Amino acid sequence: MTRTQKQAERTGDSSEKQHGRGAGSAVQSVDRAVSVLEILARVGEAGVTEIAEELDVHKSTAFRLLGVLENRGLVAQAKDRGKYYLGAAVLRLAGAAAVRLDISQEGVPVCRELADELGETVNVAVLDDDAAVNIMQARGTASVTAQNWLGRRTPLHATSSGKVLLAHMPPTLREGLLARTLPRFTERTITGTSVLRAELEAVVEQGYGVTIEELELGLAAVAAPIRAHDGKVIGAISVSGPVYRLNSDRLPELAKRTVAAGAELSRRMGYGF
Repeated sequence: MTRTQKQAERTGDSSEKQHGRGAGSAVQSVDRAVSVLEILARVGEAGVTEIAEELDVHKSTAFRLLGVLENRGLVAQAKDRGKYYLGAAVLRLAGAAAVRLDISQEGVPVCRELADELGETVNVAVLDDDAAVNIMQARGTASVTAQNWLGRRTPLHATSSGKVLLAHMPPTLREGLLARTLPRFTERTITGTSVLRAELEAVVEQGYGVTIEELELGLAAVAAPIRAHDGKVIGAISVSGPVYRLNSDRLPELAKRTVAAGAELSRRMGYGF
């Protein structure tokens, strides 16, 4: 091996070690930050000194960790006592997780009954940033060979569930999403914001959303909102299948049954009590 090759090898080893140390340090910081949240969840509130002792780190390290967490709303400080406690962002994250778990649990019998009755694929979707994600699915007898939508993120403007979620968003958030360039998936995908706004108004007025070959050729779907106890739309239940089965003659009845299923699942989530 030449001197140049040896130098290159040493340089590569050094770079790799430095990268490893950097990655290890980042992982350690994340681990410590999670530990801080666990400590506060256990004791309720704690000061910098207490947290530093629990983590076995210097106070300056604990202070930096708390500063980052406070900036993200994950912890807050009681100014009069100097103690830290879990922030509102933790509750928001926990609430979002709880909603998904509750819908999944309560939605099983509702989706199963609807899939058995209609013979089609039934999905429940929730909002995931700028998309709809399917968190549960039930298949009817006619949809044995249907594709699996479970866990898939689908575009809001080109799916029935997405339209329902988009229609019931806070106006500012909805307009922010509509201001983006909307991708076209088929020749029937609605990409014009004025046309889509009119469609979303219709979704709210009629209580359900419909897509016909807007995401995939040959695929049609109808969806209805799922509401929480406070009336807020937290998800959508949909029925999908091939257009030759979900045709214009059948869609009104499918919409009626889907809306009823959405109302039942909403009732199970505490809406109307």
